[in-house]
Parts: sequence; structure tokens; C-alpha cells
Amino acid sequence: MSLTKNSSTSLTTDSPPFNPRGMVMASSAGGGGSGVSGSYSPAPSRSGNNSPISHLSAGGESSGNGGNAVESNAVYKYTFNGPNDEQIEIRNVWSENVEDEMANIRSLIETHPYVAMDTEFPGVVARPVSESYSPDYHYKSLKCNVDLLKIIQLGLSFSDENGDFAKGCPCWQFNFTFSLSDDMFAQDSIDLLVKSGISFEDHATRGIDPLRFGELLMVSGLVLDDRVKWVSFHSGYDYGYLLKILTTLELPDDEKTFFETLRLYFPSIFDIKYMTSLLDGHFGGLQRLADDLGCVRIGPEHQAGSDSLLTMQTYFALARSKFADANGVIEESKYKNELYGYGSNHTVYKNRPHSSSFAPVNSVTLSSVNGSDYGS
Repeated sequence: MSLTKNSSTSLTTDSPPFNPRGMVMASSAGGGGSGVSGSYSPAPSRSGNNSPISHLSAGGESSGNGGNAVESNAVYKYTFNGPNDEQIEIRNVWSENVEDEMANIRSLIETHPYVAMDTEFPGVVARPVSESYSPDYHYKSLKCNVDLLKIIQLGLSFSDENGDFAKGCPCWQFNFTFSLSDDMFAQDSIDLLVKSGISFEDHATRGIDPLRFGELLMVSGLVLDDRVKWVSFHSGYDYGYLLKILTTLELPDDEKTFFETLRLYFPSIFDIKYMTSLLDGHFGGLQRLADDLGCVRIGPEHQAGSDSLLTMQTYFALARSKFADANGVIEESKYKNELYGYGSNHTVYKNRPHSSSFAPVNSVTLSSVNGSDYGS
């Protein structure tokens, strides 16, 4: 789920300027407005005084309670007091610690097989153009954007079958190599990411190589196993980027092959947005649904780690309240392996675009695309 799913993305010169270092240095590394207290451990210090976290002592810990601080993902970890006063850590992963942290995850997945996932990516910059609507329009839009763009961040959170988070550190936030000078993006998506604490300086200098991450993911125990349950919200694009990482290829040309590949690598997926489509009275994005269900956000909003934690809490709250049988057993078969807006389920027709959105040429064009094409 990209953080800009509620807004349109366009490539224009009217977008406000961005300044990654300025946004991070503008405030201390104290806790943000997430509603829970937190502390921050900086990453190892780097030479020079141009680091966005150079004002923190290496190896130390800075804490705060609220305020308007921007939580930089350049720090090693965030530690929060969760809803039940348990300490919950969101750990940032960069090129220097990706192998160690993937080893930690390998040891965790046997006891905590539910994986909530969220990604941050650089918006939507292209759409397929056709003279008439085709059933796979949304997939074609997904494919052309995922093929063109690069993933920025992946959040993974882990729980057991009861929805209880792994003790201590249940959440990892993987930060990939991304250059504002060389890589394509939608300006307003980058602006929002910067305001949310994403340090693009660090992404350019110490981001994870997606090829290396794909190798580690293949042997992590997270994929190719139907015992691992992947939880997400309106996640067509999220899975598109993960398949691109795993296969090192462009996405398949047709939607049928995409779903065949998806179910090979991710045999058990639960899309919360699809779940809500089976119910009356649940509308809007993840945060609104979480609020309705009484779920409390942990960590900095609009970063993949915090969003994945909220996704997990929301999933179990919704599943228990609406999809449990008389004995309290969640009936996962009612929504398993469906993606909202894709495939052949009933949500594809809800997302059908108006004919006025098509241009009379058969090509891909850069354009302003409504965010509803890839989530809400």
C-alpha cells in the first residue's frame, strides 16, 4: 500500500520543492504524533557532518513524547509502548544489516507465520491508453508502472495465529536503493515521503540492492510456502513490486500469468480491502477502517513499518468481528487469494474507469492518474 493512495499523482512543475536533509534536520529525533511514546536509536555514525542523524550520538538513544518531529528512517530503530504497554520495536534495515536481519526473520517465521506487508513506492507515472475499456485495464496500469519504477521501502510485521505480535521486534522496515537524481518518480509522492521522514540521502548511499534482497527473500521461508499467511490492504502494486524483486523480470504481459506467478510465490494472501467489499458499512482506506475497529497506530505514519503493524492489527480485528464462525474460528476461505480490483472477482467491476479517461491511441503515456487505480 503506498502512502499516496488517497491522492492523485502527477508529474508537474507545480509540486512543492523537496529537501530530504532539511526535512529530517528540521526537528529532533523524538517521538512523532503517533499517539504512543517512543525512543530512537541512531544508526552507526558516518564521517563528516552532513548526516541527517549526525546530531545524535552514535550508539546512544534519544527519546521523546509527541511533538511535531519527523521520524527519520535513517535511525537504526524506533521503540514504542504499544496499546498494552508492551515494548514494540520497528527496526530499519539497510545494506549493512540486511543479511543479519533476514537471518532473524528466518528464525521467527516458524512461530509467527502471519506476515503483514506494506510498501512505499514512487507513485504512479503512467497509464495504458486505449480506445475502449478492457477487463484487464487495471492490471495493465499496474504493470507499466511497476516495470518503470523502483520500490523504495518494504514493511513486514509478524504475528502468530492469534494475532499476537512477536515479542520485542515484530516489525522490520527494509530501505532500498533509490536516487532522486537518476530514478523516475511522481513529485507529490516524493514530497509526502520526505515529509514523513524518508531520508533519500540514505537510500542513495546505503539502500538495499533489490537483487540481493530477492536472493535473501527466496531462502527466507517467507515465500513458496502455503503455511505463511500474507496480509495486506489493497495490495496489487505491493505484490507487483515483490514479484519484480523475486523474479528479476518485468511483470507478465497478461493478468492470468500474473496471478499464476503470484500464487506460486505467495500461496496464501489476505487482502483486507477485498474483505471489506464483502461487507456493508466499511469504506475508505486503512486508517479509517482501523479507527472504526479501534486499532491504534504504532510508529510513524506513512512509513511502511508502521503501516504493516496497523495492517496486522486491522486484519485480526476485522476477521474476528466479521468472519468468525460460531466457535470463533476465522473462516479464511471466504477471502483467501483475492485481490481487490484485480482478477475475476466482483471488485473488478466496481473499479471500472469512465470512458472519458481513455485517449485515442494505443500506447503508454505519462499522465496524471487518479490514485484509485492502485489503492485507497
